[in-house]
Amino acid sequence: MEKPASNLLNASMKKRLFILFIGCFAFGFHSSAQDMLLSSGEKYTIAGIEVTGTSNYNEQTVIAYTGLRVGEEIYVPGQKISKILKKLWDLGLFSDINFYAKKIEGDRIWLQLEIKEVPTLVDVRVEGIKKKSKREDIIKENELKAGTKVTENLITTTKNYVENKYKDDGYLNAKVELRTIPTTDTTANNGVNLIVHVDRNERVKVKNIQIEGNDVFSDAKVRRQMKNTKKRNLFRFWKRSKFIAEKYQEDKKAIIQKYKENGYRDARIISDSVILVNKKLVSLNLKVEEGEKYYFGDISFLGNSIYSDKQLHRILQIQKGDVYNATLLQKRIADQEKPDGTNITNLYQNNGYLFSNFNVVETQVYNDTIDFEIRVHEGKIAYFNHVDVVGNDKTNDHVIYRNLWTLPGQKYNKSDVMRSVRELGQLGFFDAAHLIPDFKNVDPNAGTVDLEYSVMEKGASQIQLQGGYGGGGFVGTLGLSFNNFSLRGIFDKEYWKPIPMGDGQTLSLRAQASSFYQTYSISFSEPWLGGQKPVQLTTSFSHSIQYQYNFRTRDANRSQSFLITGGSIGLAKRLTVPDDYFTLSTALSFKHYDLRNYDVGLFNFPNGYSNNFAVTLGLSRDNTAIDPIFPTQGSRFSIIAKLTPPYSVFNGVNYKTLQANRVTAIENQDADALAEIDQKRFNWLEYYKLKFDAEWFNTIVGKLVLRSSVEFGFLDAYNQARGIPPFERFYMGGDGLGGYSLDGRETIQLRGYPNQSIVPVNRSILSEETINDGATIYNKYTMELRYPISLKPSAKIFVLSFLEGGAAFDGFKDYNPFQLSRSAGVGLRLFMPAFGLLGIDFGYGFDPIPGTFDGANGWETHFIIGQQF
Repeated sequence: MEKPASNLLNASMKKRLFILFIGCFAFGFHSSAQDMLLSSGEKYTIAGIEVTGTSNYNEQTVIAYTGLRVGEEIYVPGQKISKILKKLWDLGLFSDINFYAKKIEGDRIWLQLEIKEVPTLVDVRVEGIKKKSKREDIIKENELKAGTKVTENLITTTKNYVENKYKDDGYLNAKVELRTIPTTDTTANNGVNLIVHVDRNERVKVKNIQIEGNDVFSDAKVRRQMKNTKKRNLFRFWKRSKFIAEKYQEDKKAIIQKYKENGYRDARIISDSVILVNKKLVSLNLKVEEGEKYYFGDISFLGNSIYSDKQLHRILQIQKGDVYNATLLQKRIADQEKPDGTNITNLYQNNGYLFSNFNVVETQVYNDTIDFEIRVHEGKIAYFNHVDVVGNDKTNDHVIYRNLWTLPGQKYNKSDVMRSVRELGQLGFFDAAHLIPDFKNVDPNAGTVDLEYSVMEKGASQIQLQGGYGGGGFVGTLGLSFNNFSLRGIFDKEYWKPIPMGDGQTLSLRAQASSFYQTYSISFSEPWLGGQKPVQLTTSFSHSIQYQYNFRTRDANRSQSFLITGGSIGLAKRLTVPDDYFTLSTALSFKHYDLRNYDVGLFNFPNGYSNNFAVTLGLSRDNTAIDPIFPTQGSRFSIIAKLTPPYSVFNGVNYKTLQANRVTAIENQDADALAEIDQKRFNWLEYYKLKFDAEWFNTIVGKLVLRSSVEFGFLDAYNQARGIPPFERFYMGGDGLGGYSLDGRETIQLRGYPNQSIVPVNRSILSEETINDGATIYNKYTMELRYPISLKPSAKIFVLSFLEGGAAFDGFKDYNPFQLSRSAGVGLRLFMPAFGLLGIDFGYGFDPIPGTFDGANGWETHFIIGQQF
């Protein structure tokens, strides 16, 4: 039988809970209903139960949940009632709960349970925050959705979350107030609106950072380790002096880390204090205990059988007597920041020992010297059991698997795993940030491991929409590039997604036009010819037409035209030596130039033709990683030679005599004779062209990446009497898009100057008219700092600043690699699957445009616009 427990009946359960028992006496009593306070622990039989105060819950459901039933004996007050109250309160559905004795007759009692429901959220309004996105973030992050029960816990949790959110951003005095008001929505039963009022107050800044106890490092050097906590300085605009407690804790660890890297193993911060100067400023006081400086003693290895002590010491590169550096020792064993770095862990894992581990133990400390023992557990050699790829619904499996360097049954190799990730990222079909290999079913006893590559496909096909000024007029470009095309899927509806996709081929269609220029081209590339080896086949065809154009009147004369028709076919093969990042390529190309009454001073035969048959040989190396949009490491370079047959050796033409006749024609101002001579000189073009370019990517600190590059180009003739043709020349300046390219010219980017403006200035040989006939030599240097704002699949954004210098010359007699047109500026790049690459650069040219003497060229704006689907 239940024991009396009246002291539990009146206990407050977070809110005011009370029990009031009223005995209602009638039928023969002289007074009406009288109040009667029940004595402790009286035993009653429940004669009836009634639930009031609720509208959303069925009465019988609530009674059933209490466990009470009519006819049951119960002590009032007693443990049973107390437990029911706690059980109901723990549901979190009610804001007030009361038990009443509605009537008592002898030992029978009629109970009334009165409950007040927690209100339901109808609407939320955030006050004190201007940005709509930030208001929406508060609502989303706290899950303040319509229909949510507005409990005290919800209010307290939301208040603490928002306050801490702003405190983490330096608003230490941020205050948040939440209040509820009844809703005016008559359809919402027991509904309330929630108002979240945010008062951020001023951001708290650091007035001063006081360092005590530091003798080894100066105050300034200690403060430099605090990357996230800086004292206020009017001249430092790139790093705000806001105080964030979490970042401050990280900075204290960085200080101790700096000491430990310099031998002070026992260094510690023995005290620190944050002193509130006023509502806007705090001062920080840190007291450092540096301790003694230590040095490495003997370092021995235990348990190693695969590699000798001498081999491991060669990787460790730490000698007895070197300053103690725990960070360096750890990195030489396993460097978490450089997964492909040179260390002992990678030495083992690149030879199959996935299960190897290393434990560093201090064996002896004497005076200022520490001896270490590195205990090696080599484990079994691991082999790949299953290698799978998941997530590809467009790209065919064979396209992915042929780029993997890890195969079932193959010995585990960490560098092969990383190489596979890089190769998949370089395809451009998958989001590089989500290419993370997942090891499954790792079995050290059996020496096996399953490897799964999870890929997230992104838009690989592109529409290129570009607009810009080139050659004196507006040039528009429309291009379609299907970068994961499937030629065999054209006749198979399963491949249409929405175009034939999945085989990793590239099909490009491009049209470019202005009021005086049109060009059309198509190209196709198969990266694995035959499907067995990485031999790339590339073919292309193009046709363009250029009309005579008057830049002053902006009129195009369609009776004067220049037509170019050509095509090419090429092969490229990945090499294995010197390493497998090298690619050797070769291509055959042919272009036919047809001039029809086209007299612009650039060519001395306005009616005629030229043929350009050339062989292109290239050697390139690319080991950049991992995201092709934003590489963070590695380098790429290429050397390209474009050669024509030496026709002058076997065509029987005496070019010295022809050159002498040409000089006579020029002296006599005989345009017809000059045209006939130059037609013979250039009916088949004869030249050789060399190009070299290289770029390096290095992570400086954090996410800051330095891109450095150098370019060089040279065009010359085999037979100097025949001369360098007016085609295939270099035009530098501007965004590098180049506008039109009627004569096979190459456009070289140099920001801060107009398009194609950095060229030697020449005059027509038959008049004093200035002509722009390009350069035969150029060089260019670039340094670019890049920092990512977002590398998410939905939007990859990074900002950049650059220094550039370049120059173009007529020949080696004028060449000076340090005589540069210099520029500097800033830019922004945005890559989105829906729009492709968007970019804008603001460049300042420090030097005048060749041929002018107007001082610095000044600011130029360069942009590109693309679209991808």
